[in-house]
Amino acid sequence: MIKRVSILTRKPSFTPEAFAKHWLEIHGPLARKVPGIRRYVQNHITEATRHPDLPPSAQQIDGVVEMWFDDRETMEKALGSPEARAMFDDGTLFIETVTSFMVDPKVVIGD
Repeated sequence: MIKRVSILTRKPSFTPEAFAKHWLEIHGPLARKVPGIRRYVQNHITEATRHPDLPPSAQQIDGVVEMWFDDRETMEKALGSPEARAMFDDGTLFIETVTSFMVDPKVVIGD
């Protein structure tokens, strides 16, 4: 499996509550329609904590989304689909910035 993680910031015109509501209730169902997605998880930021020995990040983060696919080919096909285009178009309505990463998860504790 391949995992894509994206960090999102909301548009200034959206409150954190409005951002979360749109992301979950409107954007989430659009993700369900994208062919080939094996798992889609929205991580809504509810609180930020700081490490006393390290400076905080300068970037505002309002959410982190995780998308799993069987492989890169499936991911590329899925993200090029009309269903993904609809999801991305919706994202421009409430997301100010997005940065996506392909990650290699290393489970230290858990399944």
